Amino acid sequence: MDTIASLFSFITTPVSWVIVQFHSVYGAIFGPDTGWAWGLSIVSLVILIRICLIPLFVKQIKATRAMQTLQPEMKKIQERYKNDKQRQSEEMMKLYKETGTNPLSSCLPILAQSPFFFALYHVLNSIANNDTVGVINESLLKSAQEAHIFGAPLAAKFTDSASDVAALDASLTTVRIVTAVMIVLMSASQFYTQRQLMTKNVDTTVKTPFMQQQKMLMYIFPVMFAVFGINFPVGVLVYWLTTNVWTMGQQMYVIRNNPTPGSKAQAAYLDRLHKRVTQHGKTRGRGEKAIVKAIVAKGRDRNEYERKFINGLSKANLAPQADGTVVKSEGAVATLTEDGTPTTAGTPKRQQPKRQSKAQRQSGPKQAGEPMSLEKSDEPSDAKPGAAGKSAQKSGGSGRSKAQSGQRKGGPQRPKSPSKK
Repeated sequence: MDTIASLFSFITTPVSWVIVQFHSVYGAIFGPDTGWAWGLSIVSLVILIRICLIPLFVKQIKATRAMQTLQPEMKKIQERYKNDKQRQSEEMMKLYKETGTNPLSSCLPILAQSPFFFALYHVLNSIANNDTVGVINESLLKSAQEAHIFGAPLAAKFTDSASDVAALDASLTTVRIVTAVMIVLMSASQFYTQRQLMTKNVDTTVKTPFMQQQKMLMYIFPVMFAVFGINFPVGVLVYWLTTNVWTMGQQMYVIRNNPTPGSKAQAAYLDRLHKRVTQHGKTRGRGEKAIVKAIVAKGRDRNEYERKFINGLSKANLAPQADGTVVKSEGAVATLTEDGTPTTAGTPKRQQPKRQSKAQRQSGPKQAGEPMSLEKSDEPSDAKPGAAGKSAQKSGGSGRSKAQSGQRKGGPQRPKSPSKK
């Protein structure tokens, strides 16, 4: 770890300078040798770094959204090569390359802050070894060594011996309890952050290799933090616990206000949005208008939650517009058809012709324009009832009259068609 930290020694001086500046502010309030002054200096360093990384975080969100737009194509690739996993992975990589997306973009914030992490580790390790580093001189070095956070020295580690901890004026039991609690909190916050991402903000209808990687990282990262955490000084544990809490809160904000389409978070967000829009009768703010505009523009490509949202607005007599606004619609309730287009109950639907039976089709009209009769009787209206009875008696055994056999009574006979052999 010392070798890795030495590789980032070029940033040690800026990091130590920032800590000293924050220490001068908090030292005037809590005292220069207190754990509050040095601990809050480290927390402030984390907040400053994460604020500087906000543009990178926004870029990460945009890259993630670009990945989400590719999910229909990913699903097609999975269905096409469902029996060939190797070809499926090759086609996925080809799709990433053609669209310019990067499935590992979620790791950018971690990679960007890693130099600051190792520089801080180098600073605190130098303090534990009684070595000056960066702008931390002898007086600041002595003040940092005397600082205790919950009874544990700033530079103490879980693996330190009793003599090393005694040299820092502390108890080995206290140091191990404080460091163990910090390691557990650090690992738990990392696990919750990854689990929240996988369970709430992922479209479960599309399975990608990237999702499998994220699922593996959900379990690997906490274990890594627990293993390496026993070698971290207390100051580094404070740094990493603070950055984990920041990441968790930042992610909770994004999931709540800008969820992934098709995820459980989107269902909860659209439910809240539906209640607000129906209560006020309009969309408020750019965020709500952007969401409604995107849903309207999708048309038939809307997912289940988006169709439910549009139908809910229609039932409240509200019509979403292409610019993201919502206007009141007079008339009946609107619903969505299978292709995603809204139809109202007041609009007359196209009547489909009734399907006829085989007997009805065979007894069709003889002349064009003659109304179709559903009755099987071909008798003229002026025929006498007695004549019909006699005719039926003559046909007796065969059960078919001459009229039914194709012969015309009292007129020219229809030529018989040649029999088919």
